Amino acid sequence: MSVIQFYFDFGSPNAYLSHKVIPDIEARTGAKFEYVPVLLGGIFKLTGNQSPGTAFAGIRNKPEYERLEMRRFIARHRLTAYKWNPHFPVNTLQLMRCAVAAQQLGILAPYVEAMYACMWEQERKMDDPAVFRQALLDAGLPADQLLELITTDAVKGGLMVNTEAAVAAGAFGSPSFLVGAELFFGKDRLRDVEEEVLRQAGGTATKA
Repeated sequence: MSVIQFYFDFGSPNAYLSHKVIPDIEARTGAKFEYVPVLLGGIFKLTGNQSPGTAFAGIRNKPEYERLEMRRFIARHRLTAYKWNPHFPVNTLQLMRCAVAAQQLGILAPYVEAMYACMWEQERKMDDPAVFRQALLDAGLPADQLLELITTDAVKGGLMVNTEAAVAAGAFGSPSFLVGAELFFGKDRLRDVEEEVLRQAGGTATKA
């Protein structure tokens, strides 16, 4: 079974949209996406990259086209629960450290599902500590244990190691996907990810 590393940060709406499409790719290919929490701000710092909102702000028609492509992707995959978070941009340091802590506790999958829903469906201000703690409680997650773990060097260092490894693999943003040694960036490359999985497995690609 192929394993694809998915470098994600909850602050990226495109990573959320990718997350919602990933189960269909897994079902079609038999591959498994391994969720790797990274800090997008850390990746930007290490690579000299900027958020699209900053990098493309002064370019005529570019931001509008990016929004058009997002609407097309949402419509194609019927992602009707998606809502733009009015608090964007959100500082995701606590969220991403908690993802590492959830991984240590073996509850990364429900944590990811709950936090993505809070960010991109429920429009919560997830860098507010009180809102964040309530979100953990609402999801039935061990809030106090997770919040204690994110203060530890093991969790802080784990997120840093993940972020540096993503950059070493060629990543400069999120969502990024590593299929073997092949890196793909962006939700619009998921078809290429699927084709590469099947190519490496010696199969035939199925268009999404």
